[in-house]
Amino acid sequence: MNFVNGLERQAAHIRRAILAHPFVQGVGDGSLPVEQFKCYVMQDYVYLVEYSRALALAAARGPDLKTMSWFARLLDETLNVEMGLHRSYCAQFGISAGALEATRAAPTTLAYTSYLLALAHQGSFGELVAGLLPCQWGYWEIGEHLAQQGLPAHAPLYCQWVEMYVSPEFAKLAREIRALAEELGQQAGPAEQAAMTEAYLNSFRLEFLFWEMAYKLEAWPA
Repeated sequence: MNFVNGLERQAAHIRRAILAHPFVQGVGDGSLPVEQFKCYVMQDYVYLVEYSRALALAAARGPDLKTMSWFARLLDETLNVEMGLHRSYCAQFGISAGALEATRAAPTTLAYTSYLLALAHQGSFGELVAGLLPCQWGYWEIGEHLAQQGLPAHAPLYCQWVEMYVSPEFAKLAREIRALAEELGQQAGPAEQAAMTEAYLNSFRLEFLFWEMAYKLEAWPA
């Protein structure tokens, strides 16, 4: 995969920073304070609502039925599996469904979701796929990295989180969107490849900032 490999080389420093981030490492060894994880799951729930809108637009914009069907399956997985896990987490933390639905997007969450929706509405289909790739592939990469370190048996909620992102189903989806990005990148001319690269790197930067947001309990000043 020459095109995607090239993207990954350009983003290598961001990917390393994410894997080494104290939030990610804290999940991996079970030491992350609960309040920071609560902040994450609530903000990620807000993120996934808007991410799902981007997936729906990707399905509508797909160039063929196979691609449309694939994004529809990813949308279903996100809405009915991943978001369900977030709701179960929040229930165990004592966060009601009403409180979850009323969660206000933090500045970084708003920036990230607004960027993805801008790509979905205004970017090319290749830019949109490249912008979605860091989330899907990046979460699998984090899960795989943490699983290889060994799951924190004393922190079952964190174990569940890691196990979700290394599940065969999630791994398959991650490989498939990576293959789609490669196909689109191989077909693209220089200008489109440059636009896809920018979308990919911007999304990866926002992925890093999302972990920073949760770790620092980011909130609006007023």
